[in-house]
Amino acid sequence: MKYRLLSKEQFEELHKEFSTFLAAQGIDKNAWGKAKENQPKKVISQLEKFSDLVWDDVLKKTAYLEHYSTDSLNLFYCKKDSVERLVVRVEKGGINLQNKEDFDWFIDNSNNPSIHYFRGEKPYATSRNEELFKLIEQGALLANSNLFEAVKQLINPIN
Repeated sequence: MKYRLLSKEQFEELHKEFSTFLAAQGIDKNAWGKAKENQPKKVISQLEKFSDLVWDDVLKKTAYLEHYSTDSLNLFYCKKDSVERLVVRVEKGGINLQNKEDFDWFIDNSNNPSIHYFRGEKPYATSRNEELFKLIEQGALLANSNLFEAVKQLINPIN
């Protein structure tokens, strides 16, 4: 298994897709019911295969990730061969960027001297999907380009 099993809730959400997956494996509803009763290893194997397919599809489509902590934002642009990372660090007591009011303060005060910006880029050390999955497992969320591009303009307003 390359990633991890989908959660029960994720399997429930994808039940139609899972049924189609099983049918493509030649497993109908009756065969699946029997496998659940008598072949737990086969069941686990099919759950793992489906989970990997779903994760591969999600990760392949992922372009941006965001990770919020109390005093910093980590924004990722996941390119084909490398990941570009922007970091926003706020050195102001009592700030919590996970809180909407404090995040709005950051947006409204982005030039405040207590806010520091960093930018870097590195090639993937392993496969792109493995690295993105690791970031997600560490708490990164799928995102669109809006915040990444806005912060990038704060760091380098000419480009």
